[in-house]
Amino acid sequence: MEFELEYNSARPLMIIPEYGRHIQKLVDHCVALDDNEERNIMAKAIVDVMGNLQPHLRDVPDFKHKLWDQLFIMSSFNLEADSPYGKPSKEELQEKPESLPYPKSASRYRYYGNNIQEMIDVALSWEDGEKREALVYTIANHMKKCYLNWNKDTVDDEVIFKHLFELSDGKIDLRDSEEVLSESKNLLRKRTSQQGKSNTKNYKTNKTNRTSNNNNNRKK
Repeated sequence: MEFELEYNSARPLMIIPEYGRHIQKLVDHCVALDDNEERNIMAKAIVDVMGNLQPHLRDVPDFKHKLWDQLFIMSSFNLEADSPYGKPSKEELQEKPESLPYPKSASRYRYYGNNIQEMIDVALSWEDGEKREALVYTIANHMKKCYLNWNKDTVDDEVIFKHLFELSDGKIDLRDSEEVLSESKNLLRKRTSQQGKSNTKNYKTNKTNRTSNNNNNRKK
């Protein structure tokens, strides 16, 4: 007895591989049906099966609409069926979306991030007083921490005050201030401490997993 093996390399490519070759064959069979009523019944049945294969899509808006569009795509737009959403055109689905503008970063000091710029804008919207002053120095300290994370282990407060002056368009000026920001070593200590806790947690987790695996091996 001889068996003819069918290799995937010899089979036609699947348009949407996520649904598998059996669904693709059902779609091809549905396209080939001559009876319009029978073809519509089978198309709806295929959509129901596709929905069962992709249950995570049920929380997606227009879930059924998406499935019907995928059905027509898998048929290479040759399926003639009465979709409740209309038949999409190949040109419509292949149309390129409009290009999105590149997000603006915080001036040329990208290591501060966009959140710093938003915090500065909030500070500028507040009235002069102790709360605004406290927020300004909080922002300056956070800027110093960001600077240390991405550049070097020390930085003068004058540099941070200068950058803050530029990012606020000259509306926040601490360049002549006698206030002192947090010391670099304290900011770095917090960062090192957080990293140490993370490494310790990972070490304990790995050690527990190794102990558990060894115990299971002994039982076997």
